Amino acid sequence: MLVSRWARLCAAVLLFSSPLAAATYSVGPGQPLNSVGAVPWATLQPGDVVEIHWRAEPYREKWVLNRRGTAGAPIHVVGVPSANGDRPVIDGRDAVTAPGLNYTNEQRGVLKIGSSNVPADGLPAHLVIEGLEIRSGRPPYSFTDDNGQSASYVDNAASIYIEKGEHIILRNCVLHDSGNGLFIGAFDGQTKDILIEGNWLHSNGAVGRFLEHNAYTEALGITYQYNRFSALRPGADGNNLKDRSAGLVVRYNWIEDGNRQLDLVDAGTSALYDDPSYRQTFVYGNVLIEGDGEGNSQIVHYGGDSGNTARYRKGTLYFFHNTVVSERSGNTTLLRLPTNDETADVRNNVLYVEQPGSRLAMLNAAGVLDLVRNWTKPGWRDSHSTLTGTVNDAGNGITSASPLFVDEAGQDYRLSIASPARDAAVPLHASALPDQALLAEYVRHQSAAERAAFGPADLGAFETCGSSGCGAIFEDGFEAGDLSAW
Repeated sequence: MLVSRWARLCAAVLLFSSPLAAATYSVGPGQPLNSVGAVPWATLQPGDVVEIHWRAEPYREKWVLNRRGTAGAPIHVVGVPSANGDRPVIDGRDAVTAPGLNYTNEQRGVLKIGSSNVPADGLPAHLVIEGLEIRSGRPPYSFTDDNGQSASYVDNAASIYIEKGEHIILRNCVLHDSGNGLFIGAFDGQTKDILIEGNWLHSNGAVGRFLEHNAYTEALGITYQYNRFSALRPGADGNNLKDRSAGLVVRYNWIEDGNRQLDLVDAGTSALYDDPSYRQTFVYGNVLIEGDGEGNSQIVHYGGDSGNTARYRKGTLYFFHNTVVSERSGNTTLLRLPTNDETADVRNNVLYVEQPGSRLAMLNAAGVLDLVRNWTKPGWRDSHSTLTGTVNDAGNGITSASPLFVDEAGQDYRLSIASPARDAAVPLHASALPDQALLAEYVRHQSAAERAAFGPADLGAFETCGSSGCGAIFEDGFEAGDLSAW
């Protein structure tokens, strides 16, 4: 029997906190504290837990978190759900900054991590933010700042704005109705070791602008897993996930719509683009869905967009065991690689377009693409324009009229028993092993299950072996012991 998420979290807190030193601050109806602002944010200690309990009215409060936990005693900020599982809501509209805090860039986020005057500035670390719905950090909404003055959010404000920090986990949150759902800055390489797990990001962005996204991140070492990314705000032109990190892993997510599903471009600091991990990016086990008329026809952009090509990634994108579904009535392009110094190893994917196979192109123009054992419709093209790069086709792809999904209309993209893409995978590239071995699969929504391993794997993001998946479900995308690695 699965233990409830809340019980497992409590077990994790007990395991990794010191009972002699840690304190618990409980906020909400019937709790010792009535408001988020009553929490002593400026003096939190390792192992402290802030519980924000659900209530019918949103908490219209905002604050900065700039304290350090430890590996064995992280600081937790946890939403305690209602009996129906509703997360407590932190609403940026008409929010009031928690008293006793003083920090810059208040207009950039509802919850900010890093850079403050009170508490004294430092590098926040070993923080876990979990189980909250945080929304509405964008124009035209306003708030009351730490001086008691009315102020307005800027276009690139975020539900969660991490200005700097290390060893941070964001888990099981809903981030929406902001300029950026999540924004993370590199801070000259000080921001590192970030885990984004089991969240739902949707309805962010700015109408008529392409600079804001559901997530916009830059860090040294960042992993996205088990998340659900849905469409941006109607009229917003941003991407779903835009990233400039070194050491990026995007695995086991559901990413639907956006100008591009993935925009993985160049870093803005030498601390990242000089790091060896900048040259390897891993994207695997994801479901990437392109709706008809959704912005750019390219699914993934890898390399750079600044125009300073010397800083482009100039490495390899390892793109494997993804299920790509395009509902576009026109052309679809899988990859844009901006220069011939960018390489992509694309293997063991299901690359499905609703239109005839000739509507799918593998490259926009430039780059080096190695194709190994993917499923496609017949007739795909190297490029819809003029190919200036190279497509190396191993010649072992599988083509047929349909991959035979279990229920395409219902977005059940597991393969039916009769699918030609079953038991068809080849070994992963050596660079993916052992750290990026295929171990899990996404479970709708915001969770994951163990991926079965018996014989050759299926192509795509799922393994066919039963009506409800192949392995034990990781409730809300994690097990209590996961915290020990962070």
